[in-house]
Amino acid sequence: MTNEEKAAVLLLSLDEELAASVMKNLRAAEVRRISKYMSRITSISAGDVQAVAREFCDLAKEKGGIVSVKEDVAKNIVLKALGPEQAGSILSALEDEKGKISENPIFEKLRDIDPKMLQEFTKMEHPQTTALILAHLRPEQAAEIMESLSPEMQIEIVRRMASLKSVPMDLIEDVAETLESELISGAASEKEIGGVRLMAEILNRMNRTSESAIISSLDGSDPELAAEIRGLMFTFDDVLKLDDRSMQELLREVSSEDLARALKVVVAEGREKIFKNMSKRGAEMLKEDIEMMPPVRLSEVEKSQRAILDICKRLEAEGRIQLLREEGDAFV
Repeated sequence: MTNEEKAAVLLLSLDEELAASVMKNLRAAEVRRISKYMSRITSISAGDVQAVAREFCDLAKEKGGIVSVKEDVAKNIVLKALGPEQAGSILSALEDEKGKISENPIFEKLRDIDPKMLQEFTKMEHPQTTALILAHLRPEQAAEIMESLSPEMQIEIVRRMASLKSVPMDLIEDVAETLESELISGAASEKEIGGVRLMAEILNRMNRTSESAIISSLDGSDPELAAEIRGLMFTFDDVLKLDDRSMQELLREVSSEDLARALKVVVAEGREKIFKNMSKRGAEMLKEDIEMMPPVRLSEVEKSQRAILDICKRLEAEGRIQLLREEGDAFV
């Protein structure tokens, strides 16, 4: 068992209150990794409990060799340890993990490595290896690394990532061993990963200049792939296509600071769509905020737009709004 698996077994063997008090002393990254393993465990054998913590052997034997784990134990422990607000993102990640094939823990640790270290590492690797690594990162991490690559390499990585459906497990193990030795240390035959949808999410996180350059290049070399990626991307322009009810629901969730910054580069017609779904006083105050705002970096504008996009996706997942891509089509 890995250290994370051992920690998960130990915590699940404890009373929830005691386990929660232990988790309060862990870093967020550790809580995320351990809670993932906790959510996957349905029972713990007496042998596993003895190997992890000898003092729990009596409890295991008392339960007939197996310690039963209730479905909501992992959720309850994380909630008690972090509180509802901080636990939200971790619990959402646990839901996403249900039903997935277990991945090599090295790739989980990869997400906690400084992207600048990964940038240097991927510069020396084959594009296929880089594509595999990026497919296991969070979209915002992958986007940061993509932006450090040359335009030619970006296109190559996009092609390879978009075509990743499954990868032989022995290749994943080879890459994992290299990462373990060069970065982190210093049972299925294939693993489902990546693909066009992930590539679209990564492009959504990149700056607008790089995103546009990649899509334009693909339009010329692989128009079918470009169209597929474009169809899965969700941009700030799509926010302005929301129906009035959905727009009003969104505006109740967005901060005035992010909204003003996000609209800084939006044309008058687009802004009007926002203004008409606000109270007269609210619209006037927003117009004043935009007019009085000093010059801001484009990266800050895009950061605010991405924050609003994230809220849109959350509201859509909760069934509170409907995202539209084209006239009459729901964004799914």
